Amino acid sequence: YGKNTIKFLRLHREGKKHFVKEVEVCAHLRLTSPQEYLEGNNSHVIPTDTIKNIVLVLAKKNGIPSLEQFAIDICNHFMTTFCQVAYVKTYVQEVPWQRLHEDGVPHIHSFICVPDGIRFCEAEQCRNGPLVVFAGIKDLKLMKTTQSGFEGFYKNEHTTLPERHDRILCGELFCKWSYGECKDFDFDCIWKKIRECILEAFAGPPDCGEYSPSYQKTVNCIQMLVLSRVSQVQVIEVVLNNTFYNVVDMKNLGLNNDKEVLVPVEAPYGSCACTLGRK
Repeated sequence: YGKNTIKFLRLHREGKKHFVKEVEVCAHLRLTSPQEYLEGNNSHVIPTDTIKNIVLVLAKKNGIPSLEQFAIDICNHFMTTFCQVAYVKTYVQEVPWQRLHEDGVPHIHSFICVPDGIRFCEAEQCRNGPLVVFAGIKDLKLMKTTQSGFEGFYKNEHTTLPERHDRILCGELFCKWSYGECKDFDFDCIWKKIRECILEAFAGPPDCGEYSPSYQKTVNCIQMLVLSRVSQVQVIEVVLNNTFYNVVDMKNLGLNNDKEVLVPVEAPYGSCACTLGRK
């Protein structure tokens, strides 16, 4: 049991310069005894309102040095404070605020919300067990307008899809990875590096791109690049929910539409998913 959607903004001031972290937290506990379920005995139950207040107090006292460290702080607090807690799991996701720049100059106290992917993390721990930390990015919308195709696929009497050697590749990406034994990692630096790997593997070189024969191959390229460059990542899951575009037929309007006006296919969506780990 636990408390979901604990939303708050943590404001940190350094003189006139302000820093913000707006997050949403879910904190769930499992107790050593199920007596509250079986007997209606609530003597060990930490109220969900108390869970919410603990999260807010930790944000006030410790700040949010990184999403992962804040999730770890929450897990540590419940494990060290309450002997009746057998397991704790914490999920934290961030609202993507970025500092506003005016003519290249960073503003000291103004921010803009940029929906270029939502950062999240999870931390979980069993009593007398290791602390496990996951991190990720979701709702990251990506598109490339060429250097993508889909050919040579299996065909039978139900196949109507034509082969394409030049199409738009567009999708919403979810990526989640696990760390090995958690040490003193720079979680912010690692997250940024993985995000850069995702964008590089998806797009290819900036001057020419890189051909993608399928959504599946693109998913694998993302995973392989992350594992090759970020040694702290042990397992990585990628889900790419696809958006397809059809070229509008404008012959009846007296126009030749050379893939200049397209409409998204509303439904159904395609989806590719893979989990890849080190040996």
